[in-house]
Amino acid sequence: MEKTAKLAYAIAKADDKYNNLDAFLINGDITNDGNIDQFAGFKVVADKYIKSETELLPIIALNHDFRNMKKATVAYFAQLMDKDPDYHKVVNGYHFIGISSSDDEEVNYTEAQRVWLKAQLDEAVKDDPNKPIFVSHHEHVRNTVYGSSDFDGWGIDDFTDILEQYPQVVDFSGHSHYPLNDPRSIWQGSFTAIGTGALAYMELTVEDQRKVHPTGNGLEAQFWIVELDKDSNMRLRGIDLIEQKVLCEYILANPANPNNREYTPEKQTARATAPVFAEDAKLKVFKAAKNVTVRFDAAQSTDSEPVFLYMVKVLNADGEVVKSDWVLPKYYSATVEKHERLKLGKFEKGEYTVSVTAKTAWDAESEAMTANFTVK
Repeated sequence: MEKTAKLAYAIAKADDKYNNLDAFLINGDITNDGNIDQFAGFKVVADKYIKSETELLPIIALNHDFRNMKKATVAYFAQLMDKDPDYHKVVNGYHFIGISSSDDEEVNYTEAQRVWLKAQLDEAVKDDPNKPIFVSHHEHVRNTVYGSSDFDGWGIDDFTDILEQYPQVVDFSGHSHYPLNDPRSIWQGSFTAIGTGALAYMELTVEDQRKVHPTGNGLEAQFWIVELDKDSNMRLRGIDLIEQKVLCEYILANPANPNNREYTPEKQTARATAPVFAEDAKLKVFKAAKNVTVRFDAAQSTDSEPVFLYMVKVLNADGEVVKSDWVLPKYYSATVEKHERLKLGKFEKGEYTVSVTAKTAWDAESEAMTANFTVK
């Protein structure tokens, strides 16, 4: 958190129009194991690096924060931080509502919290129905952002029926650790949902595999810088904390207006364009004792979205697919590899063709790059 705060303040200070960091929002898992030392460390860092003019808005989550003290974490956190675990704050005229996991032994979130949330949303709408309302909780709303689907397994439906009544809501959630610069981490429908990535490690769903943890994923860290203009148009910049570079940028026309919905999955899919391999891109096949490895040049994006995946297939002389696999590029980092490599294993004697296709998160696919090889 120390590095995040320092970089966030530096970005704000460098802005030529507005230099304040008005709020610092953390949507859960502020500790790894929920022990007293880690909570104390969080408070020390927060007290030292979050300035008095910045509203610190943390919540706590069942996933990690409750591992040690269990449900007693709620009372401990409230005393330690002198903050309500569930909050409703107004910052520069915008309403921020946060919901922590409850201290009820039977459920993660209680019915009383649901009633409270609706009352807070009604209060915010009454104050100004034309401004976004920012809601923070740990788990994604099911079937919204990347990581929230039934298959992904990181979504909940505790608040769905409430949030869908309020088009003004901009809902921040994490839990999945799925990359925030994946375009599916921005979702618009009856409200707006935004996945917040993670400061610890990256996780993904790739094809039919959940909980994919790429090599080096523990060295990745991301956060959002969010800005609003006088008309409540919202600028989102995804930041690579490790390399201190911008990963992605989005402009959302005032999301409180239900007519402003350019980031529905359908519209994003329709806008997506296929990646391309350069004319001089190379696909090479290496063989050692019948073990085959391919190395290929990275494809280039043709829009603002990254290349999400490479699909690799090996066909025999009859055109039958005898091997299929995928390569996940390091698209969640500011520095993406220029070349990719994949070990395909052993093949029987024969003639083969290997093809590589690049695609986006919205399944816009490139033309295949191919190469032939023989196993003797």
